[in-house]
Amino acid sequence: MVPTFPQRPFTTRHAQARGIPRKRLVAAEQVGVLRRVLRGVYVPADLDDTLELRATCASLVVAPGSVVRDRTAAWIHGVDVLTHTEHELLPPVETCVPRFRAPSDRLGVDGGTRDLAPQDVMTVHGLSVTTPLRTALDLGCNLRRRDALAALDQFVRLHELTREEMARTAQRYFRRRGVVQLRRLIPLADGRAESHRESWTRLEILDAGLPAPELQYWIEVDGVPTYRLDHAYPRHRVAVEYDGEDFHDRTEAQRRHDRERRAWLEAHGWTVIVVRKGDFTGGSCDRWLRELRRALRPTYTNRRW
Repeated sequence: MVPTFPQRPFTTRHAQARGIPRKRLVAAEQVGVLRRVLRGVYVPADLDDTLELRATCASLVVAPGSVVRDRTAAWIHGVDVLTHTEHELLPPVETCVPRFRAPSDRLGVDGGTRDLAPQDVMTVHGLSVTTPLRTALDLGCNLRRRDALAALDQFVRLHELTREEMARTAQRYFRRRGVVQLRRLIPLADGRAESHRESWTRLEILDAGLPAPELQYWIEVDGVPTYRLDHAYPRHRVAVEYDGEDFHDRTEAQRRHDRERRAWLEAHGWTVIVVRKGDFTGGSCDRWLRELRRALRPTYTNRRW
């Protein structure tokens, strides 16, 4: 009799104990029967991705007494900060214990030590996890700058954190590595950003010394909100839009709608600057920033940004 997959979260070790080899897990994931949610942790693909499910999955690999931290904690709180390649090869589960205790050395776990105050930790379905506020601040210190801003944006968006409470709590991080970056990013955090790349786009604009755009700006047609722009300068009629990773996967009808939408904007005096996946480094980034500078340059002065 062929062993069946558990109908709840399970690890590769649990599967092997039931006589299910690793290659069968891989095959089941490829055909969409299983979903791998953490390194070495699988769930049936038809299970809803709930907070309880995420906590249960993490609890299978976290040692007793450990606190889930950083990107794993963000995942449990509904904020995905993994890189594109890490979704293919999942990183270890990140945990910590108090100073002067031995960190976890379990397979698939990145154990560490960290100073945590009681208010920094919460229990999520029986699992100890850093709070959304503490997690956001830790990522603001630890991630590279543009990913750090994206994380702060998403925590503001999903957990209604405020810049004031983040700045107030960040005062505890005196001399911590990355705290200078964190303190500079907190005033820029904005929950209206809907994706990491939108956050990246805004940061490039601000780093270039250009004015901050309005986010998620609606254009009304005959008094009805009709077109929403990622980043807008309404008085200049300039829009900066990010085309996501799924741009080429859209249906022809969706692509036609995008073309018609942008044609309407241009016909009504708007300049639309499109930023794509590869436009955040080198000459590609310089190109659209130069275009934005030209579009925002006042006609009555020779002043340059």
